[in-house]
This record gives sequence, C-alpha cells and structure tokens, in this order.
Amino acid sequence: MKDAVMENSTANKLENYKSTIKQALKVLKKKNLSLIVHGSSFPSLPEEDTGFGSPNSAGARKLVNFVSGIFGSIQLGPAGKTKGIDSSPYTGTIFSSNPLFIDLKPLTEKEWGNILSEQTYQNIVSNNPGRGTNKTAYSYIFKQQDEALKEAYNNFKVKASKELKKLAKDFENYKEDNKGWLEKDALYEALTEKNGNDYWPSWTDETDKNLFNPKTEDEKKACKQRIKEIKKKYSDVIDYYSFCQFVADKQRSEFLKFAKKEKVKLIADRQVAFSDRDYWAYQSLFLEGWNLGCPPDYFSEDGQAWGFPVVDPEKMFTKTGSLGEGGKLMKALYRKMFRENPGGVRIDHLVGLIDPWVYKSGAKPKIEEGAGRLYSSPEHPELSKYAIATMDDLDLTLEADKEHRVKTLTKEQIKKYGALISKVVIAAAEEEGQSKDNIICEDLGTLTYPVECVMKEYELKGMRLTQFVVPEKPKHPYRCCNIVANSWVMVGTHDNEPIAMWADKLVNTHEAYLHAKNLVADLLPKERASQTDDVICRLTSDRDFLIQTKLVEMFASKAENVQIFFSDFFGIYDVYNKPGTSGDQNWSLRVPDNFEEFYFEQLKKNQGINLPEILKLAIETKGEAFVHKHAELIQQLAEAAEALKH
Repeated sequence: MKDAVMENSTANKLENYKSTIKQALKVLKKKNLSLIVHGSSFPSLPEEDTGFGSPNSAGARKLVNFVSGIFGSIQLGPAGKTKGIDSSPYTGTIFSSNPLFIDLKPLTEKEWGNILSEQTYQNIVSNNPGRGTNKTAYSYIFKQQDEALKEAYNNFKVKASKELKKLAKDFENYKEDNKGWLEKDALYEALTEKNGNDYWPSWTDETDKNLFNPKTEDEKKACKQRIKEIKKKYSDVIDYYSFCQFVADKQRSEFLKFAKKEKVKLIADRQVAFSDRDYWAYQSLFLEGWNLGCPPDYFSEDGQAWGFPVVDPEKMFTKTGSLGEGGKLMKALYRKMFRENPGGVRIDHLVGLIDPWVYKSGAKPKIEEGAGRLYSSPEHPELSKYAIATMDDLDLTLEADKEHRVKTLTKEQIKKYGALISKVVIAAAEEEGQSKDNIICEDLGTLTYPVECVMKEYELKGMRLTQFVVPEKPKHPYRCCNIVANSWVMVGTHDNEPIAMWADKLVNTHEAYLHAKNLVADLLPKERASQTDDVICRLTSDRDFLIQTKLVEMFASKAENVQIFFSDFFGIYDVYNKPGTSGDQNWSLRVPDNFEEFYFEQLKKNQGINLPEILKLAIETKGEAFVHKHAELIQQLAEAAEALKH
C-alpha cells in the first residue's frame, strides 16, 4: 500500500504545476513546446520490456500522460521498415511500418484472440539483455520479434474464421485499401527470402531485380508471369508481411486516438532518403548512376556518401508543371504523413529536397569526381540540363560545393526550386486539413542560397540549434538575440550530445568565455549590468549554471516554438546518435522504464529540466517592468520549482 501511495504521489507531482507552466509559456509567447522521442526510445512498463521501445505500448501512453498539459506535441522519428538489422530509422521505407514497433502484449490478450502465447511473451521479456539499461537490444529483438509475430500470425489464420471474424475482415479490407504500395513491399519481402538477403542489387535474377521496371513488351510479360509465380510460391510470406503491417497500422491508430484524448499532437519525421525497397519498387523514377549525399565539409573532408537514390526531376513534374509520376508518389507519401500526424511533419535535410548534392555511384561526393548540385550546376556536362540557376547567377570565384555559389535568383527561379515544397508538401498538408505552419524544416548545416530563398518565399519554419552558435559572429542566426519568431529553437537534436556533455567540454575554455559574453549580453537585464563580469566568470567555470542559462536562452528568445530532446529533458548523460559512425550503440538510447521516479531524482541532483525554474529565469531576463507585471506568476513558478526537487 505504501509503495502504491508513493507511486501515485510521484505521478501527481508534475501534474499539480502544469497550469502554472502553461501560463508561463503563454507569457513568454511560446505557441508550441514539443518533446522529441523517436519510436524506439519510448519506455516500456518495467514488466513489459521486450528490448525495443514502441509508441504503441502502455509505456508510451504513460509517458504521453506524464507530459500532456505541458508539451503540446511529441516529435517521432521515421517509422518505416529498416533494412535488415539496420538500427538507423533514417533508412526506412516510405509507406510501410517497422514491425518492431508492434507492441506484443496486446496480442496475448482477448481482443486479439490470445494469438500470442503468454509464455512466449514472458520469455522474451525475461531474457531481454537490455533490461534495466534504458538501451535497445537490437540483435536480440530483431529475431525474437519476428518469431513472436510468426506465432501470432499462424494462430490468427487458425482463428480467423471463428472468434476473430471481425479482425479477419478488417485485415482483408486493409490489404485492399493499401494494395498500391503493400503488394510491392510484400513481394520484395518474398524475394528477400528467395534470394537470401534484402539488398536487391546483389540478386542474380534480372527479372527479380526489375520486376516493376520492365523495358520491353517481352520483359513486361515476363515480369507479369513472375509476379504470379512469386505470389503462389511465397503466398504465406506475403500474407505474413501484410499481417504485420495491418497490426502496426491498427496499433498506430489506437495510439493516435490516445494522444488526441491527452491533447498531445504527433509530429512525423520524413527522412531525405528512399530505402532500397522503395528504390526497387519505383526504379523508373530515379536517376540511374547517381546518389544523394553531402559535399566535403568540416565533419568529412571526402563528403558523406549516403548511397541513396536520386529522384529524376523529369519524373517529378510534366513539361506543363503539373505533377508527374514521381511527384504524385511524393504527394501521396506526404498526405499519408499529415493524415496520421496532426502535429505536422519535420522534413529532415531540407536542402536534399530543394537543392540536393549528388554524386556518381561508386565515386566520392567530391567535385573532382563529378559531383555537383542537381539544380545549381549549369556548367556541369551531365547535370546542366536540370539546372535552374544560370551561369550569370553563379559566383564563379567559389567552388561548386560552396553554400553561396548561387548568388542571385529571380522570382520564377525561386518558384522552380520550391516546386516540391509548394506543389507537394504544402499542398499535401492543406488537403489533409493542415497548414504550412505544421511543417518543420531541418535547415541545419549546409544551407544554400536557393534554400534560403524558398524558405523565405513560403515562410517556412526552420530550426535554431543553440549548441551550434558561433560565438565570434555577432549576427549568427543561432544566437539568442538573432533568433526569429518563425522558427523552432532547441539546444540539440538526435545528432548532438546532450547539453550536459556539451557544457562539460566547454567550461574553463576560451570558447566558454565567448559564449558567456554573448549570453550575458542577450539575457542579463540592463538593471543588472553591474553584475556582468561576475556572471561571465560564473558561466565559464560553473557547468551547471552554463547548462541552466543555455536552457533559459531557448525560452527567453523570440522563437515561438521550442523543442527538447528527451535526453536533455530527463538529464540523461548519453549520446543517442553519433553521425558518421555505425553500430548498435547508435539509435539505442531510451527513456528509462521508471522515468517518473528517474526524472524527479534527477531534479534533486540539479539534472534534467526543471521547467518552472527555467521559465521563471526566462521571465526575469525581460527586465524590471516585466518582472513586476508577472510577480505573482514568478512566485508560483519558484514554489513549483522547489517542490519538484523534494
């Protein structure tokens, strides 16, 4: 009984101060506060941890309930089926779901006809090597999840004509409603089993490789016949894959309903890439011999060779400017994402949609090996036919990989660069009852002039990452005083160290001093100007104070939208993903299963984000008059901040 009372007390602790926090956010003119939690990072209930997080789990619902009333939305990561055992969600499919996101627990219950045995489920939980580590057990769960779902599928088939008639009918309707993409994905799954791997370029059968890309009438006939053969021989593989997609879709719909009830909107994340599976299914829409990547930069002297296919511009739009086959496919994808995510869509690597860097397959993404910007290379012997910028628009003193090589553009040229944005993304949002305000553009890193022009033309919301501010540049866009209202501000994304790690490396350095000078200039009220030197000194030496001030900076800025990555919110001292590296250590960090207890213990140690405290300090940066006006609210926040620590 005592434990139950304590648990209830912990659960209600933050609940008591949600209205005060909401009032403070309003006073600071924050329209949106969003928590970033990728699907695999959701917690489980301690007794239901299979080794992989899921937004469809009871643990996820518990987290949503915990943050509701403060965070208006949760930004998810990409949710597509990844290649093999690839842990990166940014390699997933465009339409299908990752079966790992299926919560196994409901399949053991009456609603699903107990199609998964309780014993199988308990064995997976008890043998999970990641229990108690708040880490994903990738190599374990890939195999265990597949075996469990196959058991569930086999039992579903047996019970479909009896106690599960309604579910069986729903399944058949699902297959028919999603036939356009589901059939292709399922056939790929069958050919993966037949060929022994899921990388189609390595398959030896040319018909298998080009099943949906025949060049001649004879090839069309052969492919048509081959599809019939595969469907017959691998019918069970195809139906199993479809079943998994059905279950995932049904659970996702239930999670959406729950989030809506809690008044928390979901935000999707659209990766720049197309998966191997999608490339195979829609080969005719891509440029042969070209890949998408990044040019050489500070992080990689050879550039980043992603290996992703490049959509053929001539397949995106017709000569009259209407959507071509590729454009229609892209729009269907975005419509699905907006339909399923009422909070909107984050577009990863926006430059890849507007002004992509492409390189030759098998080469490095370097100029000397034939790389260039697809729409900004009028001098390139192979890419010039796609160029929107002309030679007169270029600063020829700069190399082709430089951000501002394109220096001038007409209104008409800007519209051409932004055609995918206006005719696909914005149009898809509007057709699903949303607006362009629900589009978040990841415009970090490389930001070319055409991208800047398109964002300005369509008033798109970009991102301001305060960890990335260059303190020596007074006009740097990530500095607090320069952050504009129409943007999303955060200290870090999934690719960054948590703020605590960043601060640890910075204290007692000259760079810390430069950051401190800017923070004081931007945040210290003029009435406290005499304290400038003391505050700078403290910021350069006191890591906790530096962390606190960087968090205050977000809420004190003019940005109307704030995002917080879950590791920063909970004060988890660990990296989620380290760009340029691979392995199970990436993409594996999770919200702890005991996150409520963990969060309040972190606050006692001055770790994690004590929102009342941060918001109180943000209000106090606005000067004496503002403080006087909101004195009562400040007192309430101070009391809440102290209460959360005890």
